Amino acid sequence: MAGKFELYQDKAGEYRFRLKAGNGENILASEGYKQKASCENGITSVQKNAADDGRYERKETSAGKFMFNLKATNGQVIGTSQSYTSASGRDNGIESVKKNAPNATVIEV
Repeated sequence: MAGKFELYQDKAGEYRFRLKAGNGENILASEGYKQKASCENGITSVQKNAADDGRYERKETSAGKFMFNLKATNGQVIGTSQSYTSASGRDNGIESVKKNAPNATVIEV
């Protein structure tokens, strides 16, 4: 099963998206957007930037967990991962975004 973007409105009325892998696991989440069109532009940006390894900012949290941000060409964060217990788990998450994002369908939930 292919990956998909879920576009939704949160309790505060902001639009957000999450990228899910084929197995249903969340692999990337967005910030909140005031406008639906801005959220849709964020999805397009993820699809465009996902394949470029240089767009990933690999980080370690103060709690010793591992995560990453996907950045657009202008340096703005367009998606954030969950926390992983290992650097290899984080790196697998990045590979999953690279594999799933470019051709993922968008559904509204």
